[in-house]
Amino acid sequence: MIEQDVRDRILAEPEVILEDRDLMKALIAANERAMGGNIVDLRGIAMERLEGKLDRLEDTHRSVIAAAYENLAGTNQVHRAILQMLDPTSFEEFLVGLSRDVAQTLRLDCVRLVLESVQNAEAPALRKLGDVLYVAEPGFIAEYLAAGKTVAPRPVTLRQTLAASDMLFGEQAGVVRSEALMRLDLGAGRLPGMLVMGSADPHHFKPTQGTDLLAFFAAVFERTMRRWLS
Repeated sequence: MIEQDVRDRILAEPEVILEDRDLMKALIAANERAMGGNIVDLRGIAMERLEGKLDRLEDTHRSVIAAAYENLAGTNQVHRAILQMLDPTSFEEFLVGLSRDVAQTLRLDCVRLVLESVQNAEAPALRKLGDVLYVAEPGFIAEYLAAGKTVAPRPVTLRQTLAASDMLFGEQAGVVRSEALMRLDLGAGRLPGMLVMGSADPHHFKPTQGTDLLAFFAAVFERTMRRWLS
């Protein structure tokens, strides 16, 4: 027999038992054992199915919340990086900040700015700008983005690094495993450019990821570059 004080408490607050999932499972199991093996309790089956649906809904809810927080964090990172990108007062400081401050804010291992030019990449004026700037021959960017495939060019390309990536990342080629490639329109009469972000995590940039934030960052970067070049 149940002790009187426990019985009185259950009768006074029956919802406590109803809200306890484990306790309800134990009561239903005891009821099924009492009925015997020849009787099927449809209420217990229905409850198990409802519990399964509830578990799936809770998992979906947690996934949606986690994705929302991740998107918010990513948006805040991009906004901070853009503000850092707008601070420099000279092109040299702009490039240094790109490879240092912006890369750190976006948690990148490497950032490269690729410019197509007929000028020799070893020219003193270009050499003093550091490793962040990579000067290539005309047509290099389209060829690098296509990677030997016949595909329509996209504003942002996410993928794992290729063998050809070594020439861009230089000393960090052995570290970078995935890359984000953003094609830049530098204005009428100018050859195209490309902003390259590299990460040591091979899954940091994947083709299945959304590119809205990177496209926005590239659009701001593109306009900033036009002002420097003019």
